[in-house]
Amino acid sequence: MQTPSRQPAAAMQPHAPIPELYVSWESAQKLKAEAGDLPSWDLGPRQVCDLELLMNGGFFPLTGFLGKTDYDSVVENMRLADGTLWPMPITLDVSEKFAETVEPGQDIALRDAEGVILATLSVTDKWSPDKSREAEKVYGADDRAHPSVRYLHDVAGPVYLGGTITGIQPPVHYDFRARRDTPNELRARFRKLGWRRVVAFQTRNPLHRAHQELTFRAAREAEANLLIHPVVGMTKPGDIDHFTRVRCYEAVLDQYPQATTTLSLLNLAMRMGGPREAVWHGIIRRNHGCTHMIVGRDHAGPGKNSQGVDFYGPYDAQELFRQNEEEIGVKMVDFKQMVYVQERAQYEPADEVEDGATVLSISGTELRRRLSEGLEIPEWFSFPAVVNELRRTKPARSKQGFTVFFTGFSGSGKSTIANALMVKLMEMGGRPVTLLDGDVVRKHLSSELGFSKEHRDINIRRIGYVASEITKNGGIALCAPIAPYASTRQTVREMIEAYGAFIEVHVSTPIETCEARDRKGLYKLAREGKIKEFTGISDPYDVPENPELRLETDGVDVDHCAHQVLLKLEQLGLVAA
Repeated sequence: MQTPSRQPAAAMQPHAPIPELYVSWESAQKLKAEAGDLPSWDLGPRQVCDLELLMNGGFFPLTGFLGKTDYDSVVENMRLADGTLWPMPITLDVSEKFAETVEPGQDIALRDAEGVILATLSVTDKWSPDKSREAEKVYGADDRAHPSVRYLHDVAGPVYLGGTITGIQPPVHYDFRARRDTPNELRARFRKLGWRRVVAFQTRNPLHRAHQELTFRAAREAEANLLIHPVVGMTKPGDIDHFTRVRCYEAVLDQYPQATTTLSLLNLAMRMGGPREAVWHGIIRRNHGCTHMIVGRDHAGPGKNSQGVDFYGPYDAQELFRQNEEEIGVKMVDFKQMVYVQERAQYEPADEVEDGATVLSISGTELRRRLSEGLEIPEWFSFPAVVNELRRTKPARSKQGFTVFFTGFSGSGKSTIANALMVKLMEMGGRPVTLLDGDVVRKHLSSELGFSKEHRDINIRRIGYVASEITKNGGIALCAPIAPYASTRQTVREMIEAYGAFIEVHVSTPIETCEARDRKGLYKLAREGKIKEFTGISDPYDVPENPELRLETDGVDVDHCAHQVLLKLEQLGLVAA
């Protein structure tokens, strides 16, 4: 069924109020009481971001999560079934178990992580999507190196529900409340200030001097006021957290003219979809009352694919935006890479610098290296206030928390090596060390779980969550589960790399050796069929392709193996040499 949509957004005046999906306060109280008896779905972080922008008009003209007809049309043609330009499928994915309890024609309650009812969904469609097709069409490749493709296959539920949303209340944000604006709040501000032309700057990174020059030039070129509009919902795994970034933005606001610049935060879950995402961002900014948007080099690009090649060309996003500019309703201000010209002590577009000039630049990788090693970051590159904020959040690597994640067959020696490493790290001192052994965690955290694939995944995710909390708080987590599935290990890596380093150590002891060492008799029971789904016998083990370290344990003593891990930690700058 087609999801109902409203008047095409391009036809709306930039500062006129935009339709929202919320009911009145009185109706919301009544609906909330009634919704308590409905089947309810607990929304994940990305779904909460999507729902908020559906309800407040940020995703206008959508009136809910896409039905199948609209979904198919968006995936294939970047348009809703009625022909309206819309490049990104906004879907509600759920588990098979929950989907079995719901049929089209029913209403369900949508709750946040704390159980608060935010909205109801009148279900019109239920279907199992072809996720490989979605990946190919939307992101250009069915390649798990793309964060949204990996999310699609490994995180998102297998069934989609479509239908119209009735908004009860927005998600609650306790941080930076004065900086968060709905589309209508921004439109009202622009009306009050008399801003008829507004250029939006979309960003998921801290602002450095090159960004300042880029935004100055864009505002001058468009003869417009400037909206710095960073994403604070979900960005690329490994990005700097939004708390730090917003402090950085606030630290440099005084570098901008107050009369013509404002800062507002956007609770968007990015898909890192390159060209399609750029068009999507343009529609979202139009809904927020902007008339122009800066589209830079490799806009919303996720980096390299599994063959080491960029997913998208550097100017693909600009080209697709340009092709659809009139329908988007926002004019593109395109900018190339900005570089610092030493002779003139200023930033200029790279393609305008003459041959022979001394050009200076620092890549994102180089910036992270300098931060992690406590090296100088020159003033021509960034503002001292921004550098200070980044150093507060990202101290030198030797002072950060980190996780060492051992994986291998049962009996490979993971726990023994991890114990030896723990003692060595405790001997060195400086940071608390916690060992999360697979058997110990099962006893204390996961005693109700069995050994099915689903339960193994849950167990590993629990270990990953605890390790991420230890890492976030500056400690060292040593994990020693079997962790047979590559997708689950990748999920844990992303959890932890948000806060510190993740070092995967593959203990590559052959299964024959593990079986010979079998003190618990587990392999014998598995061979006899008395233990089902036993890793290496009746259930697969995904051998890590690119671990930080691979340990061969045959004929090698434990102390040597632990020392190899310690040398790797020294090499990475995580412990003092």
